[in-house]
Amino acid sequence: MFGFTLNEEQEALRSTVEDFARAEVAPVIGEYYERGEFPYPIVAKMGKLGLFGLPFPEEYGGMGGDYLAFCLALHELARIDSSVAITLEAAVGLGAMPVYRFGSAAQRGEWLPPLCRGERLAAFGLTEPGGGSDIPGGMRTTARLEQGDWVIDGSKAFITNSGTDITSVVTVTAITGVSGGRKEISTIMVPARHPGFTVSESYSKVGWRCSDTRGLFFDDCRVPLSNLLGERGRGYAQFLTILDEGRIAIAALGVGLAQGCIDECVSYARQRHAFGHAIGSYQAIQFKIADMEARTHAARLTYYHAARRMLRGEPFKKEAAIAKLVSSNAAMDNARDATQVFGGYGFMNEYPVARFYRDAKVLEIGEGTSEVQRILIARHLGVG
Repeated sequence: MFGFTLNEEQEALRSTVEDFARAEVAPVIGEYYERGEFPYPIVAKMGKLGLFGLPFPEEYGGMGGDYLAFCLALHELARIDSSVAITLEAAVGLGAMPVYRFGSAAQRGEWLPPLCRGERLAAFGLTEPGGGSDIPGGMRTTARLEQGDWVIDGSKAFITNSGTDITSVVTVTAITGVSGGRKEISTIMVPARHPGFTVSESYSKVGWRCSDTRGLFFDDCRVPLSNLLGERGRGYAQFLTILDEGRIAIAALGVGLAQGCIDECVSYARQRHAFGHAIGSYQAIQFKIADMEARTHAARLTYYHAARRMLRGEPFKKEAAIAKLVSSNAAMDNARDATQVFGGYGFMNEYPVARFYRDAKVLEIGEGTSEVQRILIARHLGVG
C-alpha cells in the first residue's frame, strides 16, 4: 500500500549499479581522490552502462526509466564514493534535466543524445559568489539583447561539471530585465569554451575531491537568441522546479553515503580485535552501528516517499525538503560515528570512512542548506 519496497526491475537496477560500484569504482577511486583528479575512465564506463540516460526517453538515447531509478543509482554509487555520485547527479539532474524539461524540440534533439550517452556533460550555472542561498537577491549576472544575440556578463560559483574535457554546455541564469522593481530572470544555454566564457581552475575542496567544481566568468559572451531555454522571465521558476527534484537526488546520495559507513563499520567490527575480542562483540560498538542503521533506514524511506509522490504527480516540495534534511543529517552523523568506530584508522585517508567524513559536510550545504530546508518545511506547515 505504501510502496516502500522495490519491484523486480528496480531491484535489478540497484543490484547492477552496486556490482559496478564495487568492481569498477572501489578499487581505484582512492587514488583519484587523493590526487583530486576527475575520473574520466569511470565516467566513460558509467556512460556505457546507461546511467546518464536513466530517466530520459529512448528517443534521446535514454533508458526510459524514471527518477526513482536515477536515485537508486546515486544511492549505490555513493555507498562507495560521493564524487562519482555527484558527477552523475549534477550531469543528469542539474545539467540534462533542464534541457529535457524546458527545452525546445530542436534543443532536446541537439543536446540530449550525447548527454544521455555520457559522452558529454552539462552543468547548471545558478549560484553566484555574492549570493549563496539568496539566489534572486544576490544575482548579478545579466544578459542583454543586442543585434539578435544574448550578451552575457557576470560570474557564477561552485558549478559542478563545468570545466571537464567533456563538458558541452552550461545553462546559466541571468537577469534579462527589470519590471516593477523585480528582476526578470531567464535561463540561457552557453556552449563550453565559447568566446567570452571562461572557467576557473577546479577548486581545491575538502571533500568531493575528484568531482569537477569551478567558477564561471562571462565577459561580453554572445550567444544566439535561440539559446534561451524555455520562456523569457521564467528562469527562476524553472530552476526552483529542478532544485526540488534535485533535493530528492541529493537525499539518495546522502543515504548512500550513510549506508557506506555502515558497510565499512560492520566489516571492520568483525575483523578488528581489542582486549582479546572482536570490537563488534562490545555493546558500545553494537549500539553505535545500530543507531547508524536506524537513521539510515528512516532517511531511505523519506527519499522513497518523496520520489514516489513526484512520480505520481502529487505535490512533493515539502517531502523533498524533509528527505534532503533527514538524509544529510544521517550522512553527517554516520560519518562521524564511523570515524569513531575505526578510531585512529578512521583518521587515515587510506580508509574509506575518512573519505566519507570529508564528503558528508557538503550535503548540509549544497542544493539548499539545512536551514533553507527547515524554512521550506515550516512554510508548508503555515509557519512564517
